[in-house]
Amino acid sequence: MFSLAHLSDLHLGPLPEGAARRHFALKRSIGAANWRLRRHKQHDPAVAAAMAMDIRAANPDHVACTGDIVNVAAHAEFPAAAAWLADFGPPDWISFVPGNHDTYVRLSWENGLVHLAPYMDGDMKVRLTQTSHQIATPFPYVRLRRNVALIGLCSGEPQNLFKAAGRLGETQLESLASLLRDLRERGYARVLMIHHPPLPGLASPRKALVDAGPLRDLLVREGAELALHGHNHEPMLTPLETRFGLLNVMGVPSASIARPTHHPAAAWNNYRITRSSGKWLTQVTVRGWNDEHRHMETSDEFALST
Repeated sequence: MFSLAHLSDLHLGPLPEGAARRHFALKRSIGAANWRLRRHKQHDPAVAAAMAMDIRAANPDHVACTGDIVNVAAHAEFPAAAAWLADFGPPDWISFVPGNHDTYVRLSWENGLVHLAPYMDGDMKVRLTQTSHQIATPFPYVRLRRNVALIGLCSGEPQNLFKAAGRLGETQLESLASLLRDLRERGYARVLMIHHPPLPGLASPRKALVDAGPLRDLLVREGAELALHGHNHEPMLTPLETRFGLLNVMGVPSASIARPTHHPAAAWNNYRITRSSGKWLTQVTVRGWNDEHRHMETSDEFALST
């Protein structure tokens, strides 16, 4: 059995003092104002800390964090996020992929995501990858853990003022197709990690993955066992029929929301992946935040089959 924890959308606060003033960008300033007026009431650092403690107590084999660890991509947010992750666990135990808030505005690698680079390093040689001015670690990346292959995809890129969409691009899509074929032939359970929901219709056009259609078609052709995402701040399970069986696409709520209002309270998923009679089986335990008692508790358990 291989156990995998999945959390997303930490939106770690508070915002550093002067985050929007020091390195001005209009979108960052609007986002910072939104944080001060509304979002800081939703995202509680104490809830994120309790979730990290709960995951460490469960002692999974690995952790997938699917983006939006910061809020407005202020320079000072990234060292703080790196310190939070370092306290959570080592880079070989945690895999991270960037979300739209991690790439909120155009920002050089050296002033931003470089601080999270150890959590985005693969340990398998990937022939075709992409980098950018903003993200210098190659994507996709692959981490092999026993009989599970964790494939990190980057859907975060700077967007216009009122958009939160994402894009993979032709290079990542082409690379992913060959990786899925190779890893299936080698007998791995293939787990995708991406911030935006990877299928059409799972997010509004303003917030959706632009190339979700081509990605869906690729997944139908090549198959995979599990796809993990965040972005919507909602628990989601979307099955997709592929040539090689059922792909379960799983989304989780924000990891720092204390009280359910527009979105449910924080939760993380624990996947226990096994192989039986030639099929991959996954048991899922959902651990959710109980704000009345201020602790994490099991809120659901169910099985997935491919």
